[in-house]
Amino acid sequence: MAEKKQNCWEHSRCGREPGGSKVADLGVCPASTDTSFDGINSGVAGGRICWAVAGTFCGGGVQGSFAEKRESCMDCDFFGQVREEEGTANLSTKFLSFISSGEDGKESIFQHETYKYIKAGERFITQGEVGNTAYIIQRGTCLVIVEKEGEIHPVDHYGVGDIVGGVGLLTGEPHIAHIEAETDLEAWALTRADFDRISEKNPEMLNFLTEFVANRFDSRRPTAYRTIGKYVATDIIGRGGFSIVYKGIHSSLSMPVAIKMMRHNLAMDDDFLESFHHEAKTIANLNHENIIKIYDIEERYRTVFIIMELLEGEGLSALLDRLRSLPLSLAVDILYQTCLGLDYAHQRGIIHRDVTPDNIYLLPGDHVKILDFGLSCPVGTEDINFSGTAAYISPEQIEGDPVDERTDVYGLGVVAYEMVTGTKPFQAETIKDLLDLHLHRDIPDPAERVPDLPEGLRRFIMKASRADPDRRYQNVGEALEEIQPLVRKTGLTGRQLSIEKQKMTSIFLMYREGDQQALTRLMEEFSAKAAELGIVLKVSDLHDM
Repeated sequence: MAEKKQNCWEHSRCGREPGGSKVADLGVCPASTDTSFDGINSGVAGGRICWAVAGTFCGGGVQGSFAEKRESCMDCDFFGQVREEEGTANLSTKFLSFISSGEDGKESIFQHETYKYIKAGERFITQGEVGNTAYIIQRGTCLVIVEKEGEIHPVDHYGVGDIVGGVGLLTGEPHIAHIEAETDLEAWALTRADFDRISEKNPEMLNFLTEFVANRFDSRRPTAYRTIGKYVATDIIGRGGFSIVYKGIHSSLSMPVAIKMMRHNLAMDDDFLESFHHEAKTIANLNHENIIKIYDIEERYRTVFIIMELLEGEGLSALLDRLRSLPLSLAVDILYQTCLGLDYAHQRGIIHRDVTPDNIYLLPGDHVKILDFGLSCPVGTEDINFSGTAAYISPEQIEGDPVDERTDVYGLGVVAYEMVTGTKPFQAETIKDLLDLHLHRDIPDPAERVPDLPEGLRRFIMKASRADPDRRYQNVGEALEEIQPLVRKTGLTGRQLSIEKQKMTSIFLMYREGDQQALTRLMEEFSAKAAELGIVLKVSDLHDM
């Protein structure tokens, strides 16, 4: 467990934090309550950037602005402690750490860069100006300051190893904050041309770049660093091999969204980008109740951001972790809804290629949403990039052969096997062995683990997951024909049996208390007639009006 870092009131024992021993006499220090600084340097409120908070209580008096108290704060032992601790924190986003952890000779990266000495208090990046240079801090610290409506607001703090001005370097857009040296500062100047040269010679730089951008979008960072076009990123809610996903919001509509940032090793690959742009419009136009909705696509910071609807619920993978196997009716319901969504996509020429429990999401009421069409491709595409998750990947993907509807049918069959048995069909010690099993064997009979498994569901799983695509269902429509009788047998409602949207009408009846008996008879007759038409009648008693 990481050691807890002290906030300034814990270090000084001033007693001026909320609930502190001296609050009644001396008041609460603003560093302990200003949540706009929350998370900076891993502190609570402004507790680890107190030197940037105006009006703090130190040295027996009230201090002024950060500029007025800079000199005294730089001599404070707590400031020195934070500098030392943060110099070894967040190493994945520190450029100097990236260099020193690499292969021999990487230090020569700086042989073409300019060394710069900056005096304490000097502003070396100006908000609103377009800059072609970022700075890698060799010694000292700096403060990030946002100017708004004539007022300046310190919002962040960087030290040894950090790169500042990097967002402007990536976008070519005006800087979104001032950067001022807190102490005397030594740094290397890095131009956009330098960055491109380093990236070309050191492909692992793309991994650093992803972590750097992700760090700037982290919810602990100021809003100014989290703007992606019309959207603002907040919390990181997921990480994967292909992307990092944020919770976010549309800045003008206040609409919650999910924002997927593609990792830079993909986004800066010309072949990937060409394919992505070709299919992006089609993916964004998919409009089905069982497919997550794509709202927008943004290209910023040398990567691609996919803006999607924000879902509340639980992933199928998490559900399986909790329950291992699912009740039969729920497993059939999930299968049926997933088939409906895939069938819709297939009819528009889109193959998912990565049907796994991680990409099936359950909303409240067990409504299914299929996620992550980011690996999708047109029917007949050769899968030369070996996409898909190893436990669910089809033989044709392993071989790099063209993929079609049957590829998604295979993944769905493997998912169905796991839902009813609580385990994956193939177990192996190495990825190579696992892929060999997918290539050369049909999956085991699920009835060996679940003897009372209905024959129709057993038949679906076995046929969907044949290693030979010609022996599978040839499309999802065929699979749906197999599943529909199972849906009826498990007693699921018309919600799952029809893809037509149902309408709802509200009727309000105002009546006197003496008419209650007559109204009851009327409602019984109306309910019977409605049932004959297949209409569901819901009656609720409201309070007296």
